[in-house]
Amino acid sequence: MRLYDTYSRSLVELPAAPGPIRMYFCGPTVYARAHIGNARPFVVGMWLRSWLRATGYDAQLVHNITDINDKIYDAAPGASAELAARATEWYLEDTRDLGLGMPDRLPKATESVAQIVHFIEELVEAGHAYAAGGDVYFRVASFADYGRLSGQKPDQVEQGEEPSALKEDPRDFALWKANKPATEDTWWDSPWGRGRPGWHIECSAMAEEIFGPVFEIHGGGLDLVFPHHENEVAQSRALGHPFAQIWAHNGMLRFTGEKMSKSVGNVATIRETIDEWGREAVLVFFLTASWRKPIDFSPETMEQAAARRDTLRNAFTLAAAGHDEAGWSAFAATLDDDFDTPAALAVLHEWASTGQLELLRRGLAIFGLESLAERDEAPAEVTALAERRAEARAERDFETSDRLRDELAALGWQMRDEPAGGYTLVRDA
Repeated sequence: MRLYDTYSRSLVELPAAPGPIRMYFCGPTVYARAHIGNARPFVVGMWLRSWLRATGYDAQLVHNITDINDKIYDAAPGASAELAARATEWYLEDTRDLGLGMPDRLPKATESVAQIVHFIEELVEAGHAYAAGGDVYFRVASFADYGRLSGQKPDQVEQGEEPSALKEDPRDFALWKANKPATEDTWWDSPWGRGRPGWHIECSAMAEEIFGPVFEIHGGGLDLVFPHHENEVAQSRALGHPFAQIWAHNGMLRFTGEKMSKSVGNVATIRETIDEWGREAVLVFFLTASWRKPIDFSPETMEQAAARRDTLRNAFTLAAAGHDEAGWSAFAATLDDDFDTPAALAVLHEWASTGQLELLRRGLAIFGLESLAERDEAPAEVTALAERRAEARAERDFETSDRLRDELAALGWQMRDEPAGGYTLVRDA
């Protein structure tokens, strides 16, 4: 299998099975209900783990929770810890309801401060960081390869941090921030005084605490390439740690052509989207675009995804054709070549149209969609209405037939008439 690597700008072959393949995918900063765009790195990571395990790999996925951050302090002055805890539970509940299972580890920044402090101490001792006024900053000039991941020119770097006269160089970024009692209600003790970690050091420390100094894949949204992931590379490799071998950045979710953003106000949450469309439609929606390309979210694209979901589900109301095991190779080839989910979805639809139901069931399971193969038994009330409608059609009483069809629809069922007589009952999605 090969994946596109942002660092080398090329497709990179994974080690042969069984690996291991250790993956660290950046998770959310927890200060509000996560929007549907936040689900994409979670879904991509879980699908990659599913496929790798299905093909014989020992694959692990770590997905962190950033529960120390300026955004949390700003959103809940005096109650940041309470908000972070509540928003973490929202995120775990919402992603769990996608039906993909959960990552192997979900480390939190608040539970990793000791490891973060130790990591910073190593950087200071090695001359790559310096303390100033209770803060600690990474010395960008000390790392010759700075900018390699993102393509940023070192002399044009802007970290996006508030300006500080304490920095030796405006390009330097914070590893540790002194506590501001007026606005920050949580803090930890450190060799530099009371404070809390900077954002970027959290992930370097958590990833290496779990996987050690080198692991196979680091994932996250394309918007994290700079400064977040660029700074992770600098922090870890400055200490001689190889860190991630492949950088896998998923494309951004756009709301009718614009990046979905809380600041713009065009946000639909994971919770709202699942409640409105159902988890299967959400997963099919994410299948429709390459994982590293943008994906457009709108009522129209969700309607299309729901229609695709129904087509895949309805295939299981038809007779199965003879099993063609060779067809699995075509499906596997799409995923082994940069995890091409649109091509894989096309294969799933081909199987649906040709009655390759065993292959379809097996393929859907990779993406957490095995529920589409399940048939619901109609309750007695629905069965009775269907029988009455069948009798009305046989007697050419179309007025009664149409009325009974509408009653079935109101109960959430479709009655599909078959050309040779008879019918199939299908629950509405």
